[in-house]
Amino acid sequence: MEQKRRKDILILAIRAGKIMMKSGAEIYRVEDTIERICKACGIEYVNVFATPTGIFVSIDSYGSDDTVTYIKRIRSSATDLSKISKVNQFSREFTTTDMTVEEGMKLLDEIEAKRPYPFAVRLLGAGVVTSCFSVIFGGTVIEFGVAFAVGMLCYTLSRFLEKLEINFFIKGFVCTALASFCALLAAASIEGALYVPAITGCIMLFVPGVAITNSIRDFLSGDMLSGLARMTEAALIGVSLAAGAGVVIKLWTMMGGITL
Repeated sequence: MEQKRRKDILILAIRAGKIMMKSGAEIYRVEDTIERICKACGIEYVNVFATPTGIFVSIDSYGSDDTVTYIKRIRSSATDLSKISKVNQFSREFTTTDMTVEEGMKLLDEIEAKRPYPFAVRLLGAGVVTSCFSVIFGGTVIEFGVAFAVGMLCYTLSRFLEKLEINFFIKGFVCTALASFCALLAAASIEGALYVPAITGCIMLFVPGVAITNSIRDFLSGDMLSGLARMTEAALIGVSLAAGAGVVIKLWTMMGGITL
């Protein structure tokens, strides 16, 4: 029975860490959450090693002959600060109250099952983000409207590619290529319209700002492997965004559409 209880505690802690990791949490936060949950249940020795693609946990107690080890593979990640906040709150409640493991699993089920904002709201947000960035980068009312429409179109495409499980490099390339083509077409069709602010605004929608920030925080926390992995991923995403826009602009130029 004691062995089963320790295994249940470990699965609970791993579940919390998995939700945080898949939501874009920092490595040190994931490791600290798992360690706190285990120690709150009376487990003295907890060793946690987390990377963006996996979590490794080993637990042991004084006087026990059995060490329990669990490995959880993380295959995808996104950015969901709401889930990270909720798991943080769950961790505080679990370690300061008499919440049982079963109750904890139910709460984590609810947190993981929680869906993001409705697609219409996220689509509107994508349009607002791209249009506002287009104005910041020198756009006018015309570029604001073009970026708003193109941003929503590109976000819709990105969601479709995610459902097809297309990797992040191809997704970034295709989305920025579409944004560049639409912006160039609008610039050629609308008198006085500029393509650069609209393209830049759409690119900013896919810039991995959270990944870059988390990689730096991982470096500062001493998690060099995770920091390097996330920085490399962010760099590759940046390359894909630049390549998508660059290829379309170059092809458009070769066809005589614009002069750089």
